[in-house]
Amino acid sequence: MSALDVFTVMNFVTVLLLTFALFLVITGAFTAYFGSGKSRKIGAGLLVGGLIVGVVWGYYAGPMTADVSLWNIVIQSIGVILAAVIGAA
Repeated sequence: MSALDVFTVMNFVTVLLLTFALFLVITGAFTAYFGSGKSRKIGAGLLVGGLIVGVVWGYYAGPMTADVSLWNIVIQSIGVILAAVIGAA
């Protein structure tokens, strides 16, 4: 493993999809809880969609190992985000 392995194609796609799934879940939860009428249904759809994307890609990148080490990607992503926050401050 190199010092920063996030920029290979499969690692980049993994970070992209898992981040997208996380934000879908967060957005869906807030919309379903605070929304009214159709907004609650849309929030539930976002929540379910985020869970499906996250679980499917997590399963694909985890146990089925598509040349991706999920744990290393999570650790490196935290480091990249931390560096971005420090750089923005």
